Amino acid sequence: MDNKRVIVPLDFPDASSALALAARLDPRLCRVKVGKELFVAEGPGVVSQLHQRGFEVFLDLKFHDIPNTVAGACRSAARMGVWMMNVHASGGEAMLRAAREAVESVTKPPLLIAVTVLTSLDDVSLARVGYAGTVRENVENLARLTKECGLDGVVCSAQEAPWVRAAAGSSFTLVTPGIRLATDEKGDQARTVTPPEAVKLGADYLVIGRPITRAPDPVAVLDAIRASLGESREAA
Repeated sequence: MDNKRVIVPLDFPDASSALALAARLDPRLCRVKVGKELFVAEGPGVVSQLHQRGFEVFLDLKFHDIPNTVAGACRSAARMGVWMMNVHASGGEAMLRAAREAVESVTKPPLLIAVTVLTSLDDVSLARVGYAGTVRENVENLARLTKECGLDGVVCSAQEAPWVRAAAGSSFTLVTPGIRLATDEKGDQARTVTPPEAVKLGADYLVIGRPITRAPDPVAVLDAIRASLGESREAA
């Protein structure tokens, strides 16, 4: 079992703020996520700076476009040496296969996962944007498609992990946002669970943002979360 399942999202508007938090974290005990806000503001340079500090980076840009465009974006991202990256499963089979082929063209391919249904959406909001079926039905269908196209796993709510396991198998990597501590508010996430609940449900990696990034002592919160998951304090 991986000894650093927590991924800390560096959802900041600039590199100085992101790197200030990263400087307080131990890259041997967690990974970090660079999303749209930070990447658009700072570009590939911030990823390079995090690599220099020893962090494995999940590049969370959720590519979703025609197959050729996504393939080019994935190839460029993979060449940056990121640990993990993602696309939208709803881009379809041709796009997913093109992304997989592009990532495999580099010497050390990153994990390539797909977003199923955003964790900010529930059945009602999903229907409002024109999707037929429930969140569960859409998650299961998109997870099956993702596996068939050769990707490594999906992003999904931990509540959906048992469904995805049944649909895509035990070796499929599950990355779960929407993780909150028992005392936290949900924020803009519609489907949330605590870290131990997420692992019990089958999550492999936990994206835990606000409980850590907004804490007066982020390191103490991270240590407490890791302890709740049974992870050792020693480096992975």
